[in-house]
Amino acid sequence: MTKCIELLAILGSFLLVLITLPFSLCFTFKVVQEYERAVVFRMGRLKDGARGPGSFFLLPCVDNCIIVDLRTVSFDVPPQEVLTKDSVTVSVDAVVYYRIKEPLNAVVKIANYSHSTRLLAASTLRTVLGMRSLAEILAERETISHTMQTSLDEATDPWGVKVERVEIKDVRLPVQLQRAMATEAEASREARAKVIAAEGEMLASRALKEASDVISMSPAALQLRYLQTLNSISAEKNSTIIFPLPVEFLAPFLNFGQRPYQESRPQPGRSQNKCSGMD
Repeated sequence: MTKCIELLAILGSFLLVLITLPFSLCFTFKVVQEYERAVVFRMGRLKDGARGPGSFFLLPCVDNCIIVDLRTVSFDVPPQEVLTKDSVTVSVDAVVYYRIKEPLNAVVKIANYSHSTRLLAASTLRTVLGMRSLAEILAERETISHTMQTSLDEATDPWGVKVERVEIKDVRLPVQLQRAMATEAEASREARAKVIAAEGEMLASRALKEASDVISMSPAALQLRYLQTLNSISAEKNSTIIFPLPVEFLAPFLNFGQRPYQESRPQPGRSQNKCSGMD
């Protein structure tokens, strides 16, 4: 009985097309682009496979056509508040790229593959990040993206959807945690800078000690070093040059000023002898 009704409906559709020619051709011929496929239902039943690309014939009032786009589609996963493994609340958002691999499954096996994929991506993101610590989330984004892509691809494969790529866009931390991490990083860098400065001073002191040992072996080396210093100072066009004068050069002049004073002082022994001679 059902088959007879279907045959009568098909015959009636053909008669309608013939009667309304050539205007009916505008509604009976469909064109599908290269990146599209058409899934045709005749009297509610799936007819053959997906059609396209190109043109095909549809019967009015009998056939129903659903166009499926095979191009890659991207969508943003809304920011998800996730509690990490080490009990830190972070907000993470991502972007997912997918395409239709099997048009028949995307139409027959699921009502809205796009909406379902978006919901599944949000729940998968929370599940994957909930098993990671904060340090792992910040340092292993590529690994998390690959894990999320694998999970989504396995879940959407029966729907005819192929998840091609998943990218973690941003990880937002609480303000207090950001300040604590910044303080920790600053303290660590300051400690490292102090260690590096101490090591540099130690190496510099060793180099100065070795240089002083070399200069002490040759007195002329100190004079050459002094001349090199004067040359470097004069190259900068300075108006003032400091000339260090050793104290040893002034010793003869200091002794020369003290000798007349010592000679003018009367000696006790000589004065007594003169007095005894006069007596």
